[in-house]
Amino acid sequence: MRPRQWIIVLYTGALLALCAVALGAVQDPATPQTLASVPTPAASTSKPAKKKYSHADDFLIRGTVFNDKALSAPGVQLRIRRAGDKKFRWESYTNSRGEFAVRVPQGSAYEMVIRAKGFTEQTRTIDAKRGGNEESIAFRLEPTVGGKK
Repeated sequence: MRPRQWIIVLYTGALLALCAVALGAVQDPATPQTLASVPTPAASTSKPAKKKYSHADDFLIRGTVFNDKALSAPGVQLRIRRAGDKKFRWESYTNSRGEFAVRVPQGSAYEMVIRAKGFTEQTRTIDAKRGGNEESIAFRLEPTVGGKK
C-alpha cells in the first residue's frame, strides 16, 4: 500500500474508534434514583400532561379530481378550512391518479377549495356534523375562459 492509503486507513480507524466510544457513553445505564429524588406529581409545577389526540373520531374527506376530458388530474392543490374562517388549516395535493384523502375533526362544516393551473377554482362545502365519518367527492375541472390564469 502507498503511504497515502495508510493515512486514510488510520484516520478511518481513529474515527470509528471515537464513534464507538461516544456510543458507549450514550448507552450507559442511568444511575437508579432514590425515592427522595423522584418528584411527586403534586409537588411539580410543570404543565399538566396533554391528552393524546386520537384520529378515531376524525371525518375523512376523500375523492378524485378529473380534468375537462374526464382524465385524472394529478398535482391539483386542495385547501380546506372551517366554514366562516379566513385561514386555511389543511392543504394537500392529488396523487398521480388524481385521488386525495384528508382527515379533519368531526362536528364542523368545512369549505374545500381546489385549484389547478389553467382551470377555474372550485369551492365545495362539506358537512362533517352529521352522523357519518366519511364523504366521497368528485370534482370535474373546467378550463378558464379568456386566457391564462
